[in-house]
Amino acid sequence: MKSFYFSTRLLIFLSFFAALLLNIIPLSPLVALFYPLWLPLILIYWVIVLPEHIHLSLAWILGLLIDVLHGNYLGEHALALSVLAFLSYRFHLQFRMFPLTQQILFVLMLLIIYQGLFFWMQVFLGFAINFHCMWFSLLASLMMWPLLKSVLRAPL
Repeated sequence: MKSFYFSTRLLIFLSFFAALLLNIIPLSPLVALFYPLWLPLILIYWVIVLPEHIHLSLAWILGLLIDVLHGNYLGEHALALSVLAFLSYRFHLQFRMFPLTQQILFVLMLLIIYQGLFFWMQVFLGFAINFHCMWFSLLASLMMWPLLKSVLRAPL
């Protein structure tokens, strides 16, 4: 069993902190359409790489933080991120065996589930949602996956 070093914990903390900062940057509506889903991407990565150290409670807490920072109802992002973390954990062994193209398709499916859950909750709460706009951020997130994977893997 590998030791869980301080530098690895620091890298995890810094990556989640950076994702939170990137998530609260004020953007113009046009740029926001093409902005990647940083927090879900980083959560998927760490759950797949270190499933024994990244728990559902962390996903729930990060989701609550995003809900508070965005002024959403408490639990919207928390539920979506928890489901995302659970599915990532459930399939982490299979994911590691996939080539990069299949990994990108798997990440696409996870992000569609994440976005679908979040939008479903928004509709349930009575907000008007434009479902066509979600595809732009999904495509931007998919293009960022190989880069994110290589950047986070380099220090390990």
